[in-house]
Amino acid sequence: GAEELALLEKLLGLPEGNKYGVQGERKVPVLQTNNGPGLTGLMTIAAHLVKQAKKDQLLGSTAEEKAVVQQWLEYRVTRVDGGSSKEDTRIILKDLNIHLEDKVYLAGNIFTLADILMYYGLHRVMVDLTVQEKEKYLNVSRWFNHIQHYPGVRQHLSNVIFIKNRLYTNAH
Repeated sequence: GAEELALLEKLLGLPEGNKYGVQGERKVPVLQTNNGPGLTGLMTIAAHLVKQAKKDQLLGSTAEEKAVVQQWLEYRVTRVDGGSSKEDTRIILKDLNIHLEDKVYLAGNIFTLADILMYYGLHRVMVDLTVQEKEKYLNVSRWFNHIQHYPGVRQHLSNVIFIKNRLYTNAH
């Protein structure tokens, strides 16, 4: 959580220097603010950083987009961070694959905070997928590859390679 928030800060062009801690067994990120109590939780802190950077469009423009972004951020925290088994991962990838079937981004046609945090949350999963698995979850692979090439998102994270099948490209 804390590492992702530092990546997000950089992506948003915010000056570094926020102090992040973690709380409890589940290592919930905490941001210590100068005025008053700290902020707790990945979604809360991430939304705060987005507002600080005056990039509110990352939270969605319409009420519906905002709700969808919120929904995927929640999914990220409850399902992706909460799921650890192979089966959990399979269900998450299947859910996302279906959702992304007719969409460029999680919230439809706009790039949002949901895409950024889902990308960070799934990075370790995608790194471990076999070529066959990446092909099985084609929509997730397409989306993930798109997000990792979005300016400023990937930073120092490893580039996940997606091999395109070139077998039939020259068959006329």
